[in-house]
Amino acid sequence: MIANHPETDQIRLENVLLALGNPLRLEIVRALAREGEQACGALRRDVAKSTMTHHWRVLRDSGVIWQRPQGRENLISLRREDLDARFPGLLDTLLAVMDGQPA
Repeated sequence: MIANHPETDQIRLENVLLALGNPLRLEIVRALAREGEQACGALRRDVAKSTMTHHWRVLRDSGVIWQRPQGRENLISLRREDLDARFPGLLDTLLAVMDGQPA
């Protein structure tokens, strides 16, 4: 694993909300929730690699995602179980609102 993955009990709500306060990071979370683990290159789109590295670091350090190396790529996955354990219903509500469904 890559450094700076907080333990489940160290995930703080204010850090999660800060991480999710950016439209690009929200879209990354939405894609991971919908499609599961992804290579970082698959999530990059038309954004500079250095910019995406920053966004992944914010998501990782806040406890929203896991990053793990595989070959020359990093695989990224959503920490759904950890987030649900710390903040029940937060992720489901956020994803429902993003999909236009009532929370």
